[in-house]
Amino acid sequence: MSNSVYKIIELIGTSQTSWEDAAKSAVETASKSLRDLRIAEISQLDMKVEDGKVTAYRAKVRVSFKYHTE
Repeated sequence: MSNSVYKIIELIGTSQTSWEDAAKSAVETASKSLRDLRIAEISQLDMKVEDGKVTAYRAKVRVSFKYHTE
């Protein structure tokens, strides 16, 4: 087995319906341009509030992927 290196980036996904959808959106969008996604960790959840009502859910997600030098 060879040694591997992984990179971690932080993303913020948004949704008008739930934190779960916000996190899922972040990961699915990242998977379109990054190879070998490994782990997604939710580090923070918050909401956007306008006129006393929740208008959006936001999930800060740390995503790791295998670092390729080629």
